[in-house]
Amino acid sequence: MTTRIQLSTCPDSLKTLALANYGHFTTMHVEGGRVKGLALHVERLIQDSVALFSVKINQEQIREIIKHSMAGLGDTGLLRITLFSPAFEIGRPVAKPHELVAHAIMRQLPEGTPPPPRVRTAVYDRERPEVKHVGLFGALHHRRAAQLDGFDDALLVNVNGEVTEGTTWNIGFIDNERLIWPAGPALPGVTMRLLQEAHTRCEVVNVTRSDLGQFQAAFATNSAYGVRPIGAIDSKKLDLRHPLLSTLRATYEGIQGDRVTC
Repeated sequence: MTTRIQLSTCPDSLKTLALANYGHFTTMHVEGGRVKGLALHVERLIQDSVALFSVKINQEQIREIIKHSMAGLGDTGLLRITLFSPAFEIGRPVAKPHELVAHAIMRQLPEGTPPPPRVRTAVYDRERPEVKHVGLFGALHHRRAAQLDGFDDALLVNVNGEVTEGTTWNIGFIDNERLIWPAGPALPGVTMRLLQEAHTRCEVVNVTRSDLGQFQAAFATNSAYGVRPIGAIDSKKLDLRHPLLSTLRATYEGIQGDRVTC
């Protein structure tokens, strides 16, 4: 049986989410009613509902939620859809919900281009990294610690020394003309996947902390900024003018969003 999704219209519906902090979400880049990577966002919400709640939702339900959210919040911005169960119980979290609640918020698209971030490495294994879940405490704690130490953000490295991802972004590296994505466990970000589909000359390899000094350039990807060059990792400064960075930004900007249909 397919679980229903109800769009939240009352703040009281968020009480369970605030109490248990158990749910998942996706953040979409929306311009003029078009969503970049719409099919990938829909796929993510379906897969993560199975992973967290052992329930199946269908893509027509999700598209209807996105459509109604845009009708109420606007057709341009960063649209976040969070799914959770209002019947979730901390003491017995195994029950399959008959209904999930969708909560939608729309933020403005960033204006201008922010300075390239300086990031530092931090050892942290994000729980269930393949799921875009709401458990952001660990990642944001490391971002805060990095900023208190004079950096802008943190690049996560797991206990095995593998580079995985940023706090809320994926990372790619440039080695001469090679485009490299780290193979460590990480969220399969929509922006990253769009670039992998459009720019097929890339490699997925194991990157360790000790490998970071060999790369000429690096970049972060997420729905907010698309492709964002990284200025430095730890003490190593990176090339901000590498031609492949411009190619990747142009590639992403040239990807047209899809209109939401049900």
